[in-house]
Amino acid sequence: MPVNIKKNFKRLGYRIPIDLKKHRAKIMSKPLKNIIVKLIVGAGQAAPSPPVGPALGSKGIKAIDFCKEFNARTASYQPGTPVPVLITIKPDRSFAFEMKSPPTGFLLLKSLGKDKGMGQPDVKSPAGTLGELSLKHIYEIAKIKKSDGRHASLGMESIVKSVVGVAKSMGINVVP
Repeated sequence: MPVNIKKNFKRLGYRIPIDLKKHRAKIMSKPLKNIIVKLIVGAGQAAPSPPVGPALGSKGIKAIDFCKEFNARTASYQPGTPVPVLITIKPDRSFAFEMKSPPTGFLLLKSLGKDKGMGQPDVKSPAGTLGELSLKHIYEIAKIKKSDGRHASLGMESIVKSVVGVAKSMGINVVP
């Protein structure tokens, strides 16, 4: 605390109960951390309305800046494709974001031409299946997922197995 403020406190009759220099050093030494925000936004459809606006506005980021950059990066995607985004907000209120591949369930339903999965899937009975996909379709979806940075270190076989598992849980029968 500067000397003139201390003098004013004493002159006005206030006591300074703690040594503010020690506490200020503790407060100032805490490193500021990056904030991570996860969103799923439709490709080319980012707008500063909910959910984007409130999620970024509460962190001190101008949502319109994010929306312009996101829409420019997703211009090559089919409009409306849900894209998971990981936004890293730095202490100086600048941001960077990483786009991930669309959710596996969305890609499977899109390849079938359906809007929703089965309520109670059962791939063993024909009534409990949503449809059939060949391994070729599954492999193409796995290639899209492989382009994501999170799956780059995984083998293609393990990605295909996980896509098959998601397909079965949604009621999609996989045929060779």
